[in-house]
Amino acid sequence: MRETASHNNTSNFISRAQLVRLKLKAMRAGAWYRNLRRIDRVLIDLTIIVTRNNVRSTSLARNIRSVVEKLEALVGSSLQRIIKEVGFPMARRASSLAQKWGHPSANEWSSDSSFASFLAIVNMNEPKTFKS
Repeated sequence: MRETASHNNTSNFISRAQLVRLKLKAMRAGAWYRNLRRIDRVLIDLTIIVTRNNVRSTSLARNIRSVVEKLEALVGSSLQRIIKEVGFPMARRASSLAQKWGHPSANEWSSDSSFASFLAIVNMNEPKTFKS
């Protein structure tokens, strides 16, 4: 009898849609080609092509899971790094400027992680020709 990934407690269903989303996210973050080995990229690409819904093979699911964990760590860390290096300094500058203009609650902006995330993402999506 063939064992499937759903019967293995260590690996959950890995769907084709999840792999596609993760690949796009990794490509946008620049981690797909820069940080992932070619064999790992090929494994994900072939799994996306061949799989209809979910990965059923236990050994394939285990290998895919290790690559997915690498990608999630790379994608998450790159966004967090950008928020820390770009978003928070921009939030501090905006907070300082708003305080000079007399906005009393602007002091809280410099430590607001949501505001820093917003500024970092806006900065990432801004064309390079407009950046100073």
